[in-house]
Amino acid sequence: MQLQVARIGKPHGIRGEVTVQVMTDAPEDRFVPGTELTVEPASKGPLTVISARWNKDILLLGFEEVADRNGAEELRGAVLSIDTEELDDEDDDEGWYEHELVGLAAKVGDDVVGTVSGLRTLTVQDLLVVDDTQGREVLVPFVEAIVPEVNVEGGYVLITPPPGLFELNLPEDKPEKQDKPAKQKPADKPQNAADNANAQDGAGS
Repeated sequence: MQLQVARIGKPHGIRGEVTVQVMTDAPEDRFVPGTELTVEPASKGPLTVISARWNKDILLLGFEEVADRNGAEELRGAVLSIDTEELDDEDDDEGWYEHELVGLAAKVGDDVVGTVSGLRTLTVQDLLVVDDTQGREVLVPFVEAIVPEVNVEGGYVLITPPPGLFELNLPEDKPEKQDKPAKQKPADKPQNAADNANAQDGAGS
């Protein structure tokens, strides 16, 4: 199975390096020099990594097959993948991939509260993206204390949320406008002279 690990962006410099949008939680393992990557479209690959370095928050890759800026420009938008069957067995303990989680039912106890729709990999901790039963997106910290079980074969993840977690992690909605209390209406006033006359006649009778 092919696992997407990066999408190529614009060239960097004149020696064939490219910027990439990282799509893996372990870039230091996926872009080791000598690693051969599958490319989509296939006509642009395969590509062999010869360098990987960070420029601030942007990963720069160099490939054996690309020697200049023109060659790098031709790769813009290409998607890089790796064959998951070739990964070391020890990778199984590193965590879960997004494609393994998407579509799993999110359960609290025996109740299904939503469906996993994504995984956000962050520096501090990962977040499960869950679409709840009302179609709202909820962000759930992907830590063992809150997501103690991931059962791919069973088709679900078990969540033990602390009180208010689902409510706190909902997107901020604009508060609904509250109806203002109705003001007491003043007594109806006569609208014209005829009404005034009728009112006086009524008082005298």
